[in-house]
Amino acid sequence: MVRRVISAMEVGSPLGRITRLWRYPVKSLRPEALQRATVVNDGLAGDRQRALIVSNRQHARYGKPYRGKEHHLLHTTDNVGEARRWGSARGVVLETRDGGPFFDAAPVSILIDTWLVQAEHITGMPLDPQRFRPNLFVRADASFVATEGELIGATLEAGSVRLRVRAPIERCVTITYDVETGTPMPQVLSELARKRATTLGVYCDVLRAGTLGLGDSLNRLPDVAELRPRHDSA
Repeated sequence: MVRRVISAMEVGSPLGRITRLWRYPVKSLRPEALQRATVVNDGLAGDRQRALIVSNRQHARYGKPYRGKEHHLLHTTDNVGEARRWGSARGVVLETRDGGPFFDAAPVSILIDTWLVQAEHITGMPLDPQRFRPNLFVRADASFVATEGELIGATLEAGSVRLRVRAPIERCVTITYDVETGTPMPQVLSELARKRATTLGVYCDVLRAGTLGLGDSLNRLPDVAELRPRHDSA
């Protein structure tokens, strides 16, 4: 006789509800807020489909996207012409390229407010979730206590979309830039490095395409249970 054995860690549970939803039509520029989104295998439809590519052969980023790491003001505009002028002022020639998505690591990113509050306590300042440029910002369920690392490999569902958590997101200098002004605040990264190993949020891959939107519950589905034989006593 065989019975299904499920550990407590494998039981499906709600993480929270989606309260903000963004896509980034041009990589590294200002986002577009959404009510609902279609999610395909490559992430949210229309997300990071364009990028500003460095044309200077002598530049370290030649042939690659120009990012917030390279210019602190990129996140403050959605105007491609303005972004190109900022690059030009630094001697960087940028060309607009279609045909994305242009991702650094994975197609979908999630930030849960519990993690953001932890970061605020660490840094001693309020932090706009847009500093971290997530696709989904989630208001945590009262029972949610997981860290990013504890969700690695978890299957999540929102709307008709299923995601697999790939890894925690290791943050870089871009999170130090004020969302509206671009003013750098180095302590945001230094304190996050000291207390949180520079991580905040998770990267996900798409397991099942579909749609999701504001107000949708984000649930952790039960992991595949291991089948183990049960030896009943005679």
